[in-house]
Amino acid sequence: MLTLTSPDGFSPVSRATTVGWCVAFALFLVNASLDTDGFLFIDNANLMIHEAGHAFFGWAGYYTQILGGTIAQVLVPLACVLFFKRRGDTAAVAATAFWGFENLLYIASYLGDARRSALPLVGSDESDWTILLTHWGLLQQDTAIAAWTRGVGWIGMLATITWLAWMHVRQDRVPGLTPV
Repeated sequence: MLTLTSPDGFSPVSRATTVGWCVAFALFLVNASLDTDGFLFIDNANLMIHEAGHAFFGWAGYYTQILGGTIAQVLVPLACVLFFKRRGDTAAVAATAFWGFENLLYIASYLGDARRSALPLVGSDESDWTILLTHWGLLQQDTAIAAWTRGVGWIGMLATITWLAWMHVRQDRVPGLTPV
């Protein structure tokens, strides 16, 4: 009997899909771990979303507009995760969740640079995080906040890989569920 979704609404994921995504994720993790400038190839797309977030949140006041870039970087992947979750697309949920957690590495790079201001900026002399952390009285904690943000990103990416592998392995334990 072929079942297209499990009781939790997720579609089965084939071994080839699982292995393919896990290898891609692992290669990305290796690339990210070797990164020295805090800007990975996918961050070009993240930067566009970040800048669009400033424009989108422009109606909400000065500090919200500044924070809007980061809010967009978190909300866009989250919206994609929720969209694919609704469709039950296991691999797409994993890919977009991984992307969302990867965004935290990018955010952490700029958070950790708030005092130094050494990283290149788009359209401003002062980084969003310098402005925000100064406003909140947290500028001296920029590197600590960045380390926590980076840690959550790494844990989330590893958890996403684990979840995808588990979704494949558990298919054998759910009666009538076979990979498509």
